Amino acid sequence: MIVNKVGIVGAGMAGMTVGILLAEAGVDVEILDSAAGPTQLGSGITLQGNALRILRQIGAWDRIKELGYAFDSIGIRAPDPHATVLAIIDDVRTGGPDLPATLGMRRPDLAAVLRELVHESGGLIRYGCALDGIDSDDHTATAILGTGERLTYDLLIGADGINSTTRRLLGIEVEPRSTGAGAWRVVVPRPADIVRTDLIYGGPHYLAGYCPTGDDSIYAYIIEPAQARDVKDGAVIFKELAAGYGGPWKEIAASVDENTSINYTWFTTHLVEEPWHRGRVMLIGDAIHNCPPTIAQGAAMALEDAWVLAEELNDGNGTLDEALLRVRARRFERAKTVVDSSTQLVEWMVDGRTDTDVAGVMHKVATMLEVPA
Repeated sequence: MIVNKVGIVGAGMAGMTVGILLAEAGVDVEILDSAAGPTQLGSGITLQGNALRILRQIGAWDRIKELGYAFDSIGIRAPDPHATVLAIIDDVRTGGPDLPATLGMRRPDLAAVLRELVHESGGLIRYGCALDGIDSDDHTATAILGTGERLTYDLLIGADGINSTTRRLLGIEVEPRSTGAGAWRVVVPRPADIVRTDLIYGGPHYLAGYCPTGDDSIYAYIIEPAQARDVKDGAVIFKELAAGYGGPWKEIAASVDENTSINYTWFTTHLVEEPWHRGRVMLIGDAIHNCPPTIAQGAAMALEDAWVLAEELNDGNGTLDEALLRVRARRFERAKTVVDSSTQLVEWMVDGRTDTDVAGVMHKVATMLEVPA
């Protein structure tokens, strides 16, 4: 192992996963999160096979398969009053034949499992630790917190998401840009006939879809032009948007009320070409590459980053700088393909294009992802 003590900024999927892997290898791991404590925010998440592969490797699979809902196909429905099923397509098992193609689950449940594994591996999560500055030299990286506390490590990993403070403190000027689309997401009870993700293109909005997240729950989403929205009015707005769809959407809309978990976000994208590290500070996950969820690969790319970084550090070959350069070399083209493809699908929706090969783009990405990171 090239490093003995590592600080990780951000207790999200990338941060906790790399923390688990390094702690299990004997590294002293501290995860610094700006939140006051563990968050229960978030709707659902779609985890494809290559994400499940990493989660199995860190020991999470047996836990999440009991909490989530697995399926191996995707449905396409018509924007008619009955949401007629037009096609059911077998999905690619990108994690290998012994894992499902997709598992849907609630984001807070996944976060809770990862937190348990961090603690079991010997890692530490410190809350209320907002990053305010960084000092890095040839031998150490120091995180300067908003409280003035200075924490020094052999390596500091920035896994603090789309609006990464670490990225900005490193002087990297790449920022997320809007794709022109925004999404409403709700968590509601699962109608009995929803057993996979079904998508509706060509209806009153860009896209409507849902994903089962457990035996008794789904998260449903409607994608529209990005605009200023007040989530306080979310229940009313979502019901109005959903009224344009039939079939299971009638039951989904009827389930939404003022107590429903609802959020609204714009789809953004960014990719840092290089560098991915400066001195002894390394960026991973959404901090370095962020894509719209049109191919459901954002979480998977973050998890793969964590796996590759831990693997290169554990190899112990060469200097730390050489190991971090190898991480980018292994990850860049794969992440770029996912970011470009996900963004392309959104741009086609926003532009109202009908002469496109959505299935071809998705198949190309899935075929690439069958090969482990």
